[in-house]
Amino acid sequence: KKFEQMTGGGLGSPRGVGLILILVFMVYLFSGLYRVLPDEQGVVLRFGEWVKTTEQGLNYHLPYPIESIEKVKVTQERRIEIGKGLSQDPRRFAQNRQRSGTAADNNDNERLMLTGDENIVDANFIVDWNIKDAGKYLFNIRNPEATVRIAAESAMREIVGQTPIQEILTERKEEIEFKVKERLQSIMNSYEAGISIIRVQLGQVIPPPQVIDAFDDVQRSRADQERKRNEADAYRNDIIPKARGNAVKLIEQANAYREEVINRAKGDAARFNSILAEYRQAKSITKQRLYLETMEEILQNVNKVVVDGKISGTGVLPYLPLNELKKPSGGGESANRFGRGGQ
Repeated sequence: KKFEQMTGGGLGSPRGVGLILILVFMVYLFSGLYRVLPDEQGVVLRFGEWVKTTEQGLNYHLPYPIESIEKVKVTQERRIEIGKGLSQDPRRFAQNRQRSGTAADNNDNERLMLTGDENIVDANFIVDWNIKDAGKYLFNIRNPEATVRIAAESAMREIVGQTPIQEILTERKEEIEFKVKERLQSIMNSYEAGISIIRVQLGQVIPPPQVIDAFDDVQRSRADQERKRNEADAYRNDIIPKARGNAVKLIEQANAYREEVINRAKGDAARFNSILAEYRQAKSITKQRLYLETMEEILQNVNKVVVDGKISGTGVLPYLPLNELKKPSGGGESANRFGRGGQ
């Protein structure tokens, strides 16, 4: 009865039909409400055309069929492995390929790359990526995964083609991964693909199976070269400090000798000047003193017989036993006795 009173005569009445239509229209309008989760983006389509992208939370679009919504997981990491199937054992991989006797397949073509020094390497790598803009991801590129694969292979070949093989196999893997990531992201940005490259991981890199043995010989030679270089560096680090220390020691000794010679020369010059001053005051006495000092210095270690010149010829024996006087045991004493006797 209450419903009939509200509708003015039941559902069949014009007022009841109008109320039902209003309720249906309200439900239709509220059907445009939708919720986007934190790991999603919502792509709003108007008659199939992308008009906007919405973030997480409660949003609204015009009801179907005017507008529709597609939700895309944007935080999920996606992975592409390029050159899949590279064996962890290069020799086993080479043996398997030789036994198969088949031509290179797509994976072989992906793996083989030309280096900067015109060598060939067999490599695989992994690209991890996710979606940055769901709208661009859905509408700007037709096959996102294939696009990332082709662009990643192109970027890797470009960077490997600028790098010598030895650096690829040893110390520059991280640098190559970083350069490939930057190059691949630049390509995705130019395509407006709405894709973000998270990381690039370079896997095992080996020479082609046909030259593994020769390459191993080269690697051993390089290891010997590095060992010899390290030994030479160690010897250099040992001998150079010693040589520098000896050089400093010789320089210090030369400086000390120079100072000694200079000081001795200055002392001799000062002594000469003092003697010169005395000589000017008393020439005969100074000359006699210098003569005596000089003779004392010259004759102090010489065997000698001294005869006073004032003694006449009759006072000296015609024969002297000079050979006996030169004997160390008593020569000096005999000479002294002779000298005293002569006097």
